Amino acid sequence: MTAPTYYFPIKILPGDIDFMGHVNNARYLGWVQDAVLSHWHKLAPADAVAERAWVALKHEITYRKPAFIEDEVIAQVVLESIHGARAFYQTIVKRGEEVLAEVKSSWCCIDTATLRPARIGADVAAFFFPRTPAAEG
Repeated sequence: MTAPTYYFPIKILPGDIDFMGHVNNARYLGWVQDAVLSHWHKLAPADAVAERAWVALKHEITYRKPAFIEDEVIAQVVLESIHGARAFYQTIVKRGEEVLAEVKSSWCCIDTATLRPARIGADVAAFFFPRTPAAEG
């Protein structure tokens, strides 16, 4: 089961542009981090946000097309699964219907007090994977 898509608007800044006139490839990773963390802060309960943080473990990115300063870009973020302290995301960066980049990433949830991995319980996961009547029957 995957979570509903979360949409994160991206503002391209002049500093994002490289010597070739388009967004530098490294900037996409910053966008993914911003989008995933925004997803967490938007949906997780306040106590979980206060007690937990996320660190990236792995990013696998496929670049499809360049982005430019005037482009309107959005990240479509899907939390695919949670296993223990790990979360697995797919983020698609788009300009309209055009796919600019596809990113698979894995993240580790940590306890903010101990900085050690922290399991995501079913109570918190339920905020990201809401049950629907069709799924229950």
